[in-house]
Amino acid sequence: MATRLPAPIDRVDARITATLARLAIPTLRIALGIVFLWFGALKFFPNLSPAETLVGRTIDRLTLGLVEPSVSVPFLAAWESLIGIGLIIGRGLRGILLLLALQMAGTFMPLLLFPQETFSAFPLVPTLEGQYIIKNLVLIGAAMAVGATVRGGGLTPHPAGMRGESRGDDRDGQDAENAANAQKTEARTVR
Repeated sequence: MATRLPAPIDRVDARITATLARLAIPTLRIALGIVFLWFGALKFFPNLSPAETLVGRTIDRLTLGLVEPSVSVPFLAAWESLIGIGLIIGRGLRGILLLLALQMAGTFMPLLLFPQETFSAFPLVPTLEGQYIIKNLVLIGAAMAVGATVRGGGLTPHPAGMRGESRGDDRDGQDAENAANAQKTEARTVR
């Protein structure tokens, strides 16, 4: 249950949370896109990505040696860059998020295939490479939040059924307007 604030502070708090609700998902989507584009672009240039060797070996092992790193690393670079560009421009998000989900499934494979390199003490003490992989859980959560809005939804600054009544005032009109503005903003960024 939310704590009731004094009226002047509550008005400022309402504006801040409405702004955060309106901007959070587009900001998250663009930030996620920047990370994917940046990390993907690094893989186009030999020896720039710290993950390059591990990526090449992982795909080599998963394909039973059929796809060599000289092919798989640039392919993954293009894949990640496409995800990044799609997230940044906000077009075709369903397809982009599907590519992201497939890519994320592959990123966890080194934890299983190369535990001696991804953990210094399995399973609780990851190496730097293991930490690099495990942080992808945050990227997955971000992608899920973005994905939850592809049908035009968005964040709202107040829980359903709590608008106005919980504060003892009549801001339902303002809350409805804030929610409508948040949906319009997100709909524009998704197109």
